[in-house]
Amino acid sequence: MTAPHVPVLADAVAQLASGSRRAVDATVGDGGHTQRLRDLGAEVLAVDCDPDALAGAQERLGSSGIHWVRGRFGAPEVLRRIQEFGPDFALFDLGVSSRHFDDAGRGFSFRPNTVLDMRMDRSGPTAADLLNTIPRDELATIFREYADERKASRLATTITRRRQRQPFRISDDLVNAIRAALGPRSGPSDFARLFQAVRVAVNDELRQLERALPAVRAALVPGGRLAVISYHSGEDRIVKRMFREWATDCVCPPGQPVCTCRGRALGQRDPRRPIVSSDREIAMNPRARSAKLRGFLCGGHS
Repeated sequence: MTAPHVPVLADAVAQLASGSRRAVDATVGDGGHTQRLRDLGAEVLAVDCDPDALAGAQERLGSSGIHWVRGRFGAPEVLRRIQEFGPDFALFDLGVSSRHFDDAGRGFSFRPNTVLDMRMDRSGPTAADLLNTIPRDELATIFREYADERKASRLATTITRRRQRQPFRISDDLVNAIRAALGPRSGPSDFARLFQAVRVAVNDELRQLERALPAVRAALVPGGRLAVISYHSGEDRIVKRMFREWATDCVCPPGQPVCTCRGRALGQRDPRRPIVSSDREIAMNPRARSAKLRGFLCGGHS
């Protein structure tokens, strides 16, 4: 028997967006999803907080059928624009693009002598500011919750001691602290995981997602679809939890004798299980290895 075809993520997004007339791309990046949504016949509200990404995508795609919005997808003014737009499809492709890692000036990479910046929107405190100022316990929480690091406390202690002697400024400073705390066997996979945790904290990514998902779900028309591609376990936990709760008729505490919640599901998970990348897609883009696509079909509003 021939194994069933598992679509690559771009094909899966196209399937979920099929028939859309008003679509939101909440994370434009390089504009690939925006272009595909427009090619499918949708009018697109294209959102990104990175001014460079938005400018590049707009220059390449123009403004025919696309409304460009600069801002964080969890910001109140952006959520108002989405609500006013009245979409029937919304996509969040989370994480960062290869362009961010390739541009040493943006400070997302752990390549040697790279500035510790990591800001998506080029505003607010940098990664260096965070590492140099926040308390040890908060640092430990970041590494524990955003990177599942068992030695989070040791790493936080190492960083706070080292910054007293010399402030953190470049990638080498953090790499050396990781090696000192985790031991000589630590390597690129550890650096990638822990640098990602700092990036998530710098950009407040998980709280942004927690604010945006319910608001965007409520903005979708009945029968609309919400799709999220996550690359980080913390992101996926949030999406999985919300989609499961929305698909449940009653969310009252166990044992409560009378239902006092909405009393009905807000829709259903569709597909029920996450779609993951095919081997071919991972070969073309190693970042896709951790990607999970989850979808939700809205049945109405609460």
